[in-house]
Amino acid sequence: MTKANDTLDSATAGEPARWSVAGTFLEALSLRDYERLAAALHEGVRVRALLPPGSSEWEGRDEAAAAFRSWFGSADRFEVVDATVGDVMGRLQMTWRIRLRPAPFDIGDGWHVIEQHAFADVADTIEALDLVCSGFRAEPSGK
Repeated sequence: MTKANDTLDSATAGEPARWSVAGTFLEALSLRDYERLAAALHEGVRVRALLPPGSSEWEGRDEAAAAFRSWFGSADRFEVVDATVGDVMGRLQMTWRIRLRPAPFDIGDGWHVIEQHAFADVADTIEALDLVCSGFRAEPSGK
């Protein structure tokens, strides 16, 4: 006869620590440490993103980290306003909201807010990341 705890232990014993991988990724993002962010990604990671201009895709940790650097690396002021981690039937779910200035790509000098939602396949590192982005939204003056 199997006890409930035995079943739970055997089902989770081989599971990777997905939440810790999310923590490493989000902490690296919040510090804009793109080398550490890349280390949270599998060397052959596939990143697919739905961005306001359309869909984009990157292969490999260096290419993926470079995309994040292009979005956030040039800001003089940068703060992570909110971040969450969850699980959707085995896929890691991460959300982050960032406030920064100036926005990249000559969007504007004032404060902008961007929110991204990501779903990832994770083992020891993030192997695949699917992301949806709000775009850089200008804050009203005076905030």
